[in-house]
Amino acid sequence: MPTSGENGIPAYQRIQNTIRERIEDGQLKAGDAVASKRELARVHRVSLMTARHALAGLEREGVVERRRGAGTFVAPPRIHFNKLMSYTEQMASRGLAPCSKVITSRIIEHEEEVSARLTLPAGSKMVKLERVRHTSDEPFAFETCYLPADKFADLVRAPLGRSSLFATLERDFDVQLAYADEEVDATTADGRVAQFLQMSRGAPVLRIRQVIYASNAKPVIYVVGFYRGERHSLFIRRFR
Repeated sequence: MPTSGENGIPAYQRIQNTIRERIEDGQLKAGDAVASKRELARVHRVSLMTARHALAGLEREGVVERRRGAGTFVAPPRIHFNKLMSYTEQMASRGLAPCSKVITSRIIEHEEEVSARLTLPAGSKMVKLERVRHTSDEPFAFETCYLPADKFADLVRAPLGRSSLFATLERDFDVQLAYADEEVDATTADGRVAQFLQMSRGAPVLRIRQVIYASNAKPVIYVVGFYRGERHSLFIRRFR
C-alpha cells in the first residue's frame, strides 16, 4: 500500500485520518456527504483503488455508510451491543468529542420501580442524574441514571457534564463495572423528552433501559435512555 512519506503512514490511513478529523472538528456531521473516491484520489494524489480502500475501511468501522446511487455519508452513531461502553468511550471510538449537559443531579426517594430494578428496599434514597448527550452541536440522547445514595451520594457534586460516569465510579468509588442487562424498544417522545432532544412531541425514539452490574454481580446503575431514531443505528455482533 502506498505511503504518505511522513512517518511511513499508508496513504489510505492518511485519508481516513483526514475524514475522522473533519468529523471530530464538526466540519462533517451525521448525514453529511463525504468526498467521492475520485475526489479523494485527486486531492490526496493516490490511486482510485487506494481511495476506495480508505472508504471501505471507514465503512467497516461504522464511521461512514455508502448509499447506492447516492454516495458516501457520515454514519449516525452506532450503539454497540457487544461491549459495555460509556457514552464517552462510544464517542471516542468514533473519533468524536463527547459533550453532555446535566439537567438534574439530586437525591430522590420513593421511586418503587427504580428501587426494585436496583434490588433496594422500597423508599430507598437514590442519586438521580439526568443528562442530554450531544454529538457535534446536536442532542441525540436524553439519559436518566439512578444509583444507590448510601454509596454514591457524592456524585451529585461530581462534574459529570465534563467527565464519564463510568470512569468516575471506577476511579473515585473503586467500582469495577462488569456487564449490563438491557431492554430495547421503540416508543414516542413525551413533552419533556421532545424538548431536550429538539424534536416534535410524539416523534419516534429508541428507548434503552439498562441495569448495570459491578464485578460482584450487584446492580449499581439503572439507566433509562431515549435516543433519536434518525440519528442512531444498532450494531449487534453475535458470536457462536
